Amino acid sequence: MGFGDLKSRAGQQALDAFVADKSYIEGFQPSQADVVVFAALSQPPPADLPNALRWFNHIKSYSDAEKKGFGGQKKDLATYGPGGDAKPGKDDDDDDDDIDLFGSSDEEEAAEVAALKQKRLEEYSAKKAKKPTVIAKSNIVLDIKPLDDETDMAEVEQKVRTIAMDGLLWGAAKLVPVAFGIKKLQIAMVVEDAKVSVDDITEKIEADYEDYVQSVDIHLFQKI
Repeated sequence: MGFGDLKSRAGQQALDAFVADKSYIEGFQPSQADVVVFAALSQPPPADLPNALRWFNHIKSYSDAEKKGFGGQKKDLATYGPGGDAKPGKDDDDDDDDIDLFGSSDEEEAAEVAALKQKRLEEYSAKKAKKPTVIAKSNIVLDIKPLDDETDMAEVEQKVRTIAMDGLLWGAAKLVPVAFGIKKLQIAMVVEDAKVSVDDITEKIEADYEDYVQSVDIHLFQKI
């Protein structure tokens, strides 16, 4: 049976279910079985298949040279996975490997496997930590309405631009006619979402410049 077509959703779902309680396709160490299945995927599995994605990223963390050194022999893709006939961790001609000539204990082997697995997880975590963090930002345009038709909006703009915060960058501004000769100020800004609250800025403008400003509304809010 195997996984089927690993480029299809069904094949990737089968892989996700298969590795739900496994670190590798066969046995307790990476083998050529992992190389064959990895090569059959055209791209990483989607995020909603977390087990398959975890396995894919783990195998991807090995270099090509390391993959060539994996144990086992490459076999047809159909021999791996649910209902496959490949025997975990064994070559075709290694039937005598079941005999432990040196008397190594199961406890020692388990400890070595656990140590290797932990080492690989640490290496993968270190590589992932080196990736640059994406800073979420928003592009916002505020509508600032004057208190009356005698308000000097150029002065209002100057006062608004004096507001400084870490993660706040003021942009272009313009005056837009409202009615009866009154013009409102539209001013753009870019903010880092984790550092700056738009509500804090609007409340500060209304509170600090209440003698100039009637209200502050959000004209445009767009994630960058």
